[in-house]
Amino acid sequence: MLLLDELRAEHDLIDRVLGSLRTWVSNPEVAPDDGARFLRFFRRYAGDFHHAREEQTLFTALAREAELPLDRGPVAALTAEHHRFTSLLDELEPLLLRGVADQRLTALAIEYSRGLWHHLDAENSVLLPDSEDRLRTHHVKELPSRGPTAEEQLALADGVALAGRYAALVDPDVIRGDGCIMCPSYGEGCRGLEREWWTASEWEEHGDRFSGD
Repeated sequence: MLLLDELRAEHDLIDRVLGSLRTWVSNPEVAPDDGARFLRFFRRYAGDFHHAREEQTLFTALAREAELPLDRGPVAALTAEHHRFTSLLDELEPLLLRGVADQRLTALAIEYSRGLWHHLDAENSVLLPDSEDRLRTHHVKELPSRGPTAEEQLALADGVALAGRYAALVDPDVIRGDGCIMCPSYGEGCRGLEREWWTASEWEEHGDRFSGD
């Protein structure tokens, strides 16, 4: 599906710019004005463009066509994480605009990047492939998309430039990987895709239920 392919490509860029943010945070005095560019990329492109299309198009289609719940499980958990990332950006905003390294900026950048990296891993390995399968099962072969607004396009250009300017930091303390276990909400508001989304027939096909269910 075109929209899902677009979301995957956007994940790749967001992933790289998160690493670039961490590199810049280690010495922002070199180019303090880039703090505003990082903020614009994550606020306007990752948030207003990328996360909004996930929520307004993909999640809505999963509820309408595949009859999946919006108020619990993966969709609710991922939406709540989007809101958490927005709140972290609210805290980061004055620090990024000031462009001066301090412990608070570093701590918030680490929290934001680590959380969003795990979020991206969970969406790439679980949400997007499973969503595509379920939508096709319900005869949905395509979802609508849209191009970025002028402001979102500027934010995209910022992200591409920043990713090229700052080699992405690889955080040795972050374990990247596939599956629900990588989602920050796993066990904290969401029991995992199998327990939340699988039907009786899926359990019969894939084996016994988890112990305790």
